[in-house]
Amino acid sequence: MDALLFLLFAAIAVGCAINLVLQTHPISSALSLVGVMGSLAVLYLLLGGEFIAAVQLIVYAGAIMVLFIFVIMLLNAGAEQKPTRNILRAAVALPLLFTLLAIGAFLVASQTPSTDVVKFGSFIVGGREIGSALFTTYLLPFEATSILILIAILGAIVLARKEI
Repeated sequence: MDALLFLLFAAIAVGCAINLVLQTHPISSALSLVGVMGSLAVLYLLLGGEFIAAVQLIVYAGAIMVLFIFVIMLLNAGAEQKPTRNILRAAVALPLLFTLLAIGAFLVASQTPSTDVVKFGSFIVGGREIGSALFTTYLLPFEATSILILIAILGAIVLARKEI
């Protein structure tokens, strides 16, 4: 069952990632990125990382994507123009892409040792230890990240402001 769920959500993540790159409108690309983040959260759950799955959904699929949407709306970005298609380039690139993927998959499969299946809920470090470390040891990077996000929002507002 775990392998089936993994393959399903990995396929969703890859499909959303391909859609992310192929979209011409920035809002559609951002929504595809939300699909990638959501399926990655499920993959983290399958690996037994409940905290990282919750952080993935709350921070990345929630807060960061809202920030992306606001920046896109403030910059008033429109759809891109479609480039011209070259059939010869696609005919050469697709077999090379599949060959590269096959070689990469073979190398990963041959070099990776077999391990036991991860049990759901067997994550040793609990939420209390992570929260304590986040607000004691890692307080400075945590606050620096929030200040950087605030600066990015202000930068988007300055860039989007129209001169009168």
